[in-house]
Parts: sequence; C-alpha cells; structure tokens
Amino acid sequence: MNNRLETFVKENRKAFDIMEPPAGLWAKIELELDAKKTQEAQNKKKPIKLYLWMSVAASIVVVFGIVWLYAGRLQNKDLEIADVNAAYAQKEVHFTGLITEKRDSLAIFASANPELYKKFTADLAKLDEEYERLRLELPTSPNQTFVVKAMVKNREIQLQLLKQQLLIINQVDDYKRVNQI
Repeated sequence: MNNRLETFVKENRKAFDIMEPPAGLWAKIELELDAKKTQEAQNKKKPIKLYLWMSVAASIVVVFGIVWLYAGRLQNKDLEIADVNAAYAQKEVHFTGLITEKRDSLAIFASANPELYKKFTADLAKLDEEYERLRLELPTSPNQTFVVKAMVKNREIQLQLLKQQLLIINQVDDYKRVNQI
C-alpha cells in the first residue's frame, strides 16, 4: 500500500505543485494557534481559582470545627452529681422521682384547698431555689462532695416536706368529712 502511495505521489508531483496555499492560510493558522494559547492560559487560571476556593472552603470547615469543639467544652462545664459521686447521684434520682410523684398528688388536692396549696408551693419554691443555687455552685466549688451532699439533702428535705404536706391535707379532708356528718 505504501508503494502505491509513493508511486502516485511521484507521478502526480506536478499536480501537487500547481496548487499553492491561499495567501491568508498561514495568518489564519497563526491566529488559531494564538487563540489556543490564550484559551490554555485561561484554563490554567481556573485551577488556581478552584484551588483558592477549595482552600477557603477547607479553612471555613476547620474554623467551624474548632468553634464546635470549643462550644462543646463550654457546655460540658455543667458538672453533674454523677460526675462527683455515683452513690449520691442514685439517691438524688430516687428522691427526684418521689418528689415528682408527691407533687402530682399535692396538685390533685389543690382544688379542694387552694390557699393551703399556695402556702405549700411557696415552701417548695424556696427549696427549689436553694437547690438551683447549689447546682450552679457545684462546678466552681473547691469541695464538690460537700455541695453534692447538700443537694441530696435538699431533695430529701423536699420529699419530707411533701410527705408532711400530704399528711396535713389528708387530716384536713378527714376533719371536714367528720364535721359534715
């Protein structure tokens, strides 16, 4: 096949030489090459811009990660009773459950004796305020065990107070029933 092509070119060389390229061909080729060079230069700039955007995005992600970790550490400054003493934490959970139960019972009797209920809830509110003060003091206290004991004792006093209040309400109800007969 190569031989045929060679012979064809040799035989028709004069026909090839007759045709000359147009005058503006080389200028057109040069313009196309220049256009390709400028396009390649622009394409090279895009990866730099993309790299810049990727680095900015990575920086933002890193900043958000650091802020998230820092905020998480600030939130973990809320010290729980279980962090200081697990046994006291169990007592506190037990007392809190009983207190909730007794408060619900006390609320049921509130409709029968609203004045008495207001007095009882005022006493409980004072104890709740004291408990909240102790809870806020716990993370900064040098003697955290002492504060935890005071918190558990506060819950125990709340429970005893609620039991006494329920006993008083039951006695008042019994007295009213006896006097109605």
